[in-house]
This record gives sequence, C-alpha cells and structure tokens, in this order.
Amino acid sequence: MAKVKITETVLRDSHQSLIATRMTTEQMIPILEELDKVGYHSLEAWGGATFDSCLRFLNEDPWERLRIIRSKVKNTKLQMLFRGQNILGYRHYADDVVEYFVKKSIANGIDIIRIFDALNDARNLRTAIEATKKEGGHVQAAISYTISPVHSSEAFAKYAKELESMGADSICIKDMSGLLTPYTAYDLVKTLKQNVKIPIQLHTHYTTGLASMSILKAVEAGVDIVDTAISPMAMGTSQAPTEAIVATLQGTEYDTGLDLKQLDKICKYFTPLREEYIKSGLLDPKVLKVDVNCLLYQVPGGMLSNMVSQLKQMGQSDKLNEVLEEIPRVREDAGFPPLVTPTSQIVGNQAVLNVIMGERYKNVSKEFKGIVRGEYGRTPAPIKPEFVKKILGDEKPITYRPADDLKPELDELREKVKPWEEQEEDVLSYALFEQVATKFFELRKAKKYGLDADNGDAVLGVHSV
Repeated sequence: MAKVKITETVLRDSHQSLIATRMTTEQMIPILEELDKVGYHSLEAWGGATFDSCLRFLNEDPWERLRIIRSKVKNTKLQMLFRGQNILGYRHYADDVVEYFVKKSIANGIDIIRIFDALNDARNLRTAIEATKKEGGHVQAAISYTISPVHSSEAFAKYAKELESMGADSICIKDMSGLLTPYTAYDLVKTLKQNVKIPIQLHTHYTTGLASMSILKAVEAGVDIVDTAISPMAMGTSQAPTEAIVATLQGTEYDTGLDLKQLDKICKYFTPLREEYIKSGLLDPKVLKVDVNCLLYQVPGGMLSNMVSQLKQMGQSDKLNEVLEEIPRVREDAGFPPLVTPTSQIVGNQAVLNVIMGERYKNVSKEFKGIVRGEYGRTPAPIKPEFVKKILGDEKPITYRPADDLKPELDELREKVKPWEEQEEDVLSYALFEQVATKFFELRKAKKYGLDADNGDAVLGVHSV
C-alpha cells in the first residue's frame, strides 16, 4: 500500500464551512509559502463559494486571488471545486461559457478541477470534463454521496466507471453532509477500487462526528487521497484535522510522510485568526457541535438552519418536526436527489410548503417543478408517472441534457461587459454574478481613478462583513 496523500482545505472548504467563505486573500498570503513546503498532494484553494464571496462580501477579484496564490505556491498542485454545467453559479450555463471558464481557471493556475453534479447526472459533467482534458488539467470527477434505497456502493461504482470512461483522472467521494459511516466508507472504497483503475479521494465533513473514523476505514480499504483541514479551522461543519490524521497514520504502511513540525507552523498561524473570527462573530460555536439531525433525516446543517429561520419568519417554529419528517417523503417523490446545492434548498422549501399549507403539493415551487420536469438533469430514481402528471399537468418532461437548450452566450456577454472590462476574465465574473460583478467593477473603477474615492475606499476597506 502506497502512502496516503493529503489535500488541505483551509484555503477553501474549511473556511466556507465555518465562516461562510470570509477569509480574505490578505489573510492567506503570509502562510502560502509555508503551506507549499508541507508536501500536500494539493491545496484546495478556489471554486465553490469563494468566487461569489470574493465579489459579494470581500470586494476582491477572485481571479486576482488565484494568481496571487499561484505566485506563492510553486511546488504544490492547486485544486478547485466546479459545479459541472452550473460552473460556480446557480443555473446551467451554455457550453461556450463552461469551456471558457475552465480554460481561464487553468491559465490562471489551477491544476486539478473537482467536478460534480447535484443529481450525479454524468451528462451535466461532460462539457467540463472535455474542456479540462483539452486544457491539460487533471479531471477529478466527484460522486455526490447520499443515502437512499437506490444508492448503494454498487450504484456509485457504476457511476464511477461511467466517469472514468468519460476521461476522469481520479474519482472523489464527495460526502457534503458527513453521512458516510466508517464501515460504509470501507465498503464503498473497496467496491470503487475493484471497479475503476484511477485514484480515489475521500472528501467528508465532521458535521456528524464521524469524519476521522470514516477516513481511517477508507484508508484501510485503499483510498489514495483524503481531504483534511489544519486543526484551528477543522471539526464541526469543516473537515477532520490534518495533524490528527497525519499522526494516526505515522509509522504505519499508510504513513503520509508529512512533518508534524511543519504542520505546527501552519497551525500557529491560523490559531490567532480563528480567535479573531470568534470575536467578530464570524465563527459561530454552533457550527462546531455534532449535528445528529444529519444522521436522522439526511439534512445538511445549512439546509436545517435555513428551514428553522424560514419557519420562524412564518411564526410556525412548532412545525419543525413535521417538516423534518416530510423531507424524506418529498425526496422520494422527487426521485431521491442527493441533498446538496441546489436540490437541498428545493426539497426543503417544498417540504415546508407541504406542511404549512396543510395539504401536500397544494402549492408547488417553480424550482421543485423544475426538478420533476428534468430541468436539473436526470434524477437518481425515475419519478413515478402519476406524480409527474400531478405536478406538471400536460407539460412534457425533459429527457435530454438540459444544457442542450442553451444557445452560446459568450459573445453577447462580452458586449455587455465592455464598459467595465479590464481583463479577459471579467466576462466570466459577469456571466456568473451579473449584479454583484457590476457593483464590484464600479468600485474597482472608482478606486483606480479616485472617483468618489471616499465612498469607494470606505467600501473597499471592508474585509470581514
């Protein structure tokens, strides 16, 4: 058994999970060269919600962040998370936008692109996979892990084989809710190893308190790479602590070869930052506790807090248990989608409507209708024809890849972004988050030319909102 490799998540998913992606580039810069010395397999440093958050809350250019990280990290691969046809946004984009985004991500310094689809519909990954191969990047195709009567180690292995045949260079088990239990992790990794020849990586969250145990069993089953977070930014809704996993495997056949003294330098840098996040209220102690609701109802932490506040606003907080019991039923009706953005919000919202209205599906959200219609892709289990009829009436469901309906968008977007464009990548920021990007472009212009400088500087100085 070769040594286990480690992907460090502190620059992306760990702060996305704990402090809503508010770590600034300025806070990252002093430690980048030390991170580069550790010998990680990769640093997950971009993608996911970082792009939106840079523009929306930090008044930073996400492309500039990537270039800065790349300039300081010379020996370690940089990795990003990519939502298939959704890129880093919340709708499907035309193929030309997906291709250009991949091209620019790799040109600016990304080595590995982890590509996933909320429904595990391989058709929604095709364009991103082909574009990454064309640009010479490493395709890590991800399985959105979930539990249901139609999801099993064998079903996931079949999906992994399909992804391998599409050109994936490695497979990631993406357990976004911390639902993967230790012995299931062992079985899943073993089954994947028997079915595909490419490396397997495990990404899991500490939300349910299982992550370290699941990683250990996955290692025993032959997993090649695991995601961890340096200890001050680990646990809770983040990942398992890097140092604990490294220490656990030290002196065994799985030894990571990483030096705990070098990791201690990283730990010492992030410890006072963590204290700052706690003081400012960015790091809420609630996200650090074990959340059993995830295990009972397969409800991710973020989805649960959304529902609690939704019910509170309606003055219906007493209905929470009914909603939690309704979620698995709605999910079954909708063909057992994994509960990850955007399906978690859609299923949760529909369950709330069903309970509040006192009649199931009396009021159906546009997004839920979209899942039933096939606008997000193929659901893991076919939706019963009578249910489709109930929700859609005479409307015909989509049976092809949803993005086939989208005309090329890039030329039109290039025209629209012209008044603000300072770099080729601006068109992509605009494509994903039009209003937010426009506001950012205006502030950038004001700062550059000293226009309305007082106001501009005041806004640009805000880093920890």
